[in-house]
Amino acid sequence: MAQSSSSEVSLKSSQLKAVYRMLAFNEDAGAYENEFSLPPAGSSHNQWKILIYDAACRSIISPLLSVSQLRRRGVTLHLLLNSEREPIPDVPAVYFCKPTKENLAIIAQDCAKGLYGRSHLNFVTKLERNLMEEFARLVVQSGSLEGVAGLHDQYLDFVCLEKHLFSLHKKNSYALYNGSGANEQQIESEMTEIAYGLFSVIATMGKVPTIRCPKGGAPEMVARKLNRMIAEHPTLLRNKSSLHRPLLVILDRNADLITPVQHSSTYQSLIDDMLTHNANRVEFSVTDSTSKRPKTTVKKFDLDPDADPFYAKHKFHPFPEAIESNGVDLQDVTEKEQSIRSKAVGGGGSAIAPDPMASSATDLANAVDSLPALLDRKKQLEVHTSILQAVMNQVAARDVPQFYELETSLTTGSYKSDANRAKKAVLQLAQDPSKGNVADKLRLVVVYILTTNAKSADVEEVTNAVQTAMDTPKDDGKPRMDKADKEILATGLKAINYLKQLRAMHMLPMSSSFQELESSGGKASSDILSSFMAKATTQATGLLAKATDKVTSMLGKIHKHYATRVVENLCEMKPGTEDDDFLYLDPKARGDVDVAKLRMMQRAPVREVITFVIGGGCYSEYQNLQMAANERRSVSYGSTELVNAGEFLAQLGTLG
Repeated sequence: MAQSSSSEVSLKSSQLKAVYRMLAFNEDAGAYENEFSLPPAGSSHNQWKILIYDAACRSIISPLLSVSQLRRRGVTLHLLLNSEREPIPDVPAVYFCKPTKENLAIIAQDCAKGLYGRSHLNFVTKLERNLMEEFARLVVQSGSLEGVAGLHDQYLDFVCLEKHLFSLHKKNSYALYNGSGANEQQIESEMTEIAYGLFSVIATMGKVPTIRCPKGGAPEMVARKLNRMIAEHPTLLRNKSSLHRPLLVILDRNADLITPVQHSSTYQSLIDDMLTHNANRVEFSVTDSTSKRPKTTVKKFDLDPDADPFYAKHKFHPFPEAIESNGVDLQDVTEKEQSIRSKAVGGGGSAIAPDPMASSATDLANAVDSLPALLDRKKQLEVHTSILQAVMNQVAARDVPQFYELETSLTTGSYKSDANRAKKAVLQLAQDPSKGNVADKLRLVVVYILTTNAKSADVEEVTNAVQTAMDTPKDDGKPRMDKADKEILATGLKAINYLKQLRAMHMLPMSSSFQELESSGGKASSDILSSFMAKATTQATGLLAKATDKVTSMLGKIHKHYATRVVENLCEMKPGTEDDDFLYLDPKARGDVDVAKLRMMQRAPVREVITFVIGGGCYSEYQNLQMAANERRSVSYGSTELVNAGEFLAQLGTLG
């Protein structure tokens, strides 16, 4: 998978540039994008200021800038808009929020009270004219118009978690868009909001894309709204800075319900699945069982998927490979550290040179200078050691490899011609109380429903097996499920009912979600994963387990998900695929584009793809899409929200 260079212009760097400009009172901050050229905080070119944002805009800022980085930009305080705030009349305020009637009323009240110096108002998306007129009336009435320094539509209404990953942060989006309670007007309003969010992405990138989507449903509604928004925005259309225009692919979550619930095998997606993970922050509990009274502490780490070298390199790699690399890298850093410290204690090396004393002194000085960077790297690697251990504990305790292997066999059609064998394999895992937790078993049943034509009686039998297994007491006689587990089971059963209803109405795609690339490699790789996990669990004191040479052939690189296949077909313009069937919209052209006519012309190669999923996305889909990336093509991924398997299952449950 292609890893992009840190110097490239990405969606994240473009959003960061816009935030820097906003914090510089929307003056040209181009010269201050680099931390090293930034004037000292509090100087005339980098004034002290207060940042006031609402909860939505806090979610945008948090993954981009730490508290110390905000301070370097002159931000002394960052406060929530709807909180109680003390007056600081001499300091200018930068407001960053959604353009709602409630937010504008609070800002007008702040201006009337004279809480701060001049107020620089920044709205995350377009401020409608009627709201602007209402705000103007309020500040004129209170005589505080002069306190408003400026008003700007920033078009930054998306959360950028990595260079190639973003979310519109719309909670419970799948349930909202697919629930029976939503009327036509609500759906129309929600689709308009998604289109505005995608317009923010396009405006931040500064490039006009071509848009592809399936005909009908939510993707077409959003695509047509977005196409019109871009076509009516003269500044964007005039931009001719890029020879290669991006391809925006808009998909519906309903086309692939398997990927968000299936177990995965790669490092980043397992972090999201096994641990508490939100906006690049990882949390997990560690129990110290060495003392007489076992003590549990909660560990919290903020990860930077772009700047952290180990994470950037291994986030898409199979989990065992990440474990092995962490051990190798940590050993290498430790040896280098010991070498430097021994040089310092021994007074240097014995290099042959015209002036041995001078040479030794230079070597020692260089070695000592490199020590802080080396220790920082060691600290980062030790953070990953802790995270890998926490993931490993969950993976081993829940027998995740067995669920992963069976689900992968189901999704790639290994049981297609033998429904009885499929049911038997699923039953074996579902009815064993010692294998997995209640969520793992429910996810397996969901994958079984989505990948086979199992009879209703078979689905009922498998579902009942899960309930029976979870009702079985533990060996010590205690109940297997606590209150939270019982809620998960109840919600999961509702999710299964919802999928059965969809199946009865023939609204479920019954083809397998994944495409197998190496027909001979699946079983062998699965066996390696199981044996590696078993070996790592039994041998690990910390993470001592060493992987075999076969680790590189692990699963996770072998199957293409639905979205990946679609993107590849569109990029490679394959006849007889989605390239023929999908709608083709171009904001620079009038009306729909006829793909049949395009086939007679030479089309420019696709260098940049943005894949967007309506109804929720997940890390395993993001990782899999990188299979469509190469040295000459980048693939970014976005969705209405990022969900883990438990969250998506809960949304399905609300519909059952």
